[in-house]
Amino acid sequence: MEGYTPDLGRAVVDPRPSATSDLLGVRRLKESRKFWARWRVRLGYPVALIYWVLAAPTPRSISIGAIIAALGLLIRAASSGHLRKDEKLTTTGPYARTRNPLYLGSALLAAGFAIAGLSWIASVVVMVYFAAFYYAVIRSEERDLRERFGRSFDEYAARVPLFFPHLGRLPAEAVGTPREKAFSWAQYGRNREYQALIGTIAGLGSLWLRMWLRRRLGY
Repeated sequence: MEGYTPDLGRAVVDPRPSATSDLLGVRRLKESRKFWARWRVRLGYPVALIYWVLAAPTPRSISIGAIIAALGLLIRAASSGHLRKDEKLTTTGPYARTRNPLYLGSALLAAGFAIAGLSWIASVVVMVYFAAFYYAVIRSEERDLRERFGRSFDEYAARVPLFFPHLGRLPAEAVGTPREKAFSWAQYGRNREYQALIGTIAGLGSLWLRMWLRRRLGY
């Protein structure tokens, strides 16, 4: 080519990311999510057992804890009725106030059980487990959403807090259309959120059993 003198001593690097690097990035994000989800479940069982053994519940503590846990279930239920996983970026309903309403609900569930157990050691075990794993999961999912939705997610993240909800008046564009605002029982079922309800009932039942054993056996 006329006027072109190649510089053979300098490597030319294309600054644009290749399809291969994009694919590797997505794969790493998925592996990260799987890692935290896998160990969250694996360690959840021994943590639950330790909590149950250390718990010293009373009818009053269980009642107060159940009320807080019920609030967490309501937030999770409302969120799951809007969430369409792997379909689109959900920004309506509870997602208009916090980017992680499901985990906010889970935090209230954890707090409810911490109170219901009436043991500071059991409470510390539960809260440390929750804080360590759920923070990592939230950050991993944030990276995944940013990778998939790009600018749309950045704009959403700029106006909606990560965890603690925005309690003020929302602009019309954040609320969404009547259809987007509507809660969907079908979506609730597809997200299998009823499992959280079943698990909570079973957990509270196990605390009543623990209370009975302590009164009957002294431990």
